[in-house]
Amino acid sequence: MRIHVLEHHPMEGVGTIADWIVVRGHEITRTRWYEDPSLPEPDSFDLLIVMGGPMGVYDDDQHPWLVAEKAFLDRCIAADRWILGICLGAQLLADRLGGLVARNAWTEIGWWPVQRTLEAASDPVFSALSEHIDAFHWHGDTFAIPRHAIHAAYSAGCAAQAFRKGRVMGLQFHLELSEESLRGLIGATDRFEGPYVQNPEAFLAPADRFRMLRKTNFAFLDRIASEIERG
Repeated sequence: MRIHVLEHHPMEGVGTIADWIVVRGHEITRTRWYEDPSLPEPDSFDLLIVMGGPMGVYDDDQHPWLVAEKAFLDRCIAADRWILGICLGAQLLADRLGGLVARNAWTEIGWWPVQRTLEAASDPVFSALSEHIDAFHWHGDTFAIPRHAIHAAYSAGCAAQAFRKGRVMGLQFHLELSEESLRGLIGATDRFEGPYVQNPEAFLAPADRFRMLRKTNFAFLDRIASEIERG
């Protein structure tokens, strides 16, 4: 399977998605907006993965390439491509599908439980996830669930944690983070405050959580790959 990834910041790479691609024998190409903004044709890949980043959906003035990325996502959605957005990527996809992106009531940083919705339990992709997920979060913005999309997950600190509309899926939380990639994120901020914000010492400690997160990520990506193969 051919996978193309859009990356927005050096500290927010694909994490254990890279492990899954190697283990499953898939191919990967990348657009790194901070290095080379060249884009492929939508028919040149089977799955587009849109990663996170410290910028916001509406920071076009600070990051002019966001205009080109939004236009590209519009093309991919119109072409009915399979797309997975993570964190900022999910917000960008929600925005292109008509869902408002705004500041969440709370910043979420750390390990916080995510609840799968009843609607998602019967979805061929999201049913791969457990009813309760111990997921990692790192966001201050949120999105409204796009019209006619499945509201797939929520947490105590953020109502909109995941959605699916056709072949477009968004995760506000992170399944792809490894301990190594998380250490890179820690250096991107010096503020760790709030009711849904943990300190770095707390969220780096549990090695078993990273192993479980990797397992969950593999199961979720396997389900997407199965749906793509089924057409």
